[in-house]
Amino acid sequence: MLKIKLFRTGKRDQALYRIVVAEAKSKRDGKYSALLGTYNPQVNPPEFNLDREEYTNWIKKGAQPTETVRKLAEKTAKTS
Repeated sequence: MLKIKLFRTGKRDQALYRIVVAEAKSKRDGKYSALLGTYNPQVNPPEFNLDREEYTNWIKKGAQPTETVRKLAEKTAKTS
């Protein structure tokens, strides 16, 4: 099963995240199939970039977003 989840990058105490499509049982920072966007919680307001077209295409293909990714996507969709 494919999941749309956060892939942690950045230095210690300065987390940045990539939004990726990966196998559900893969490691958090393991191999991934596609890069959909980024999330930077370090700036104010947090910066969230997501390719909406690719996101919906992957969901149509059966990928399921994690709870965190789903909430971030919904929150930014309402403000746009």
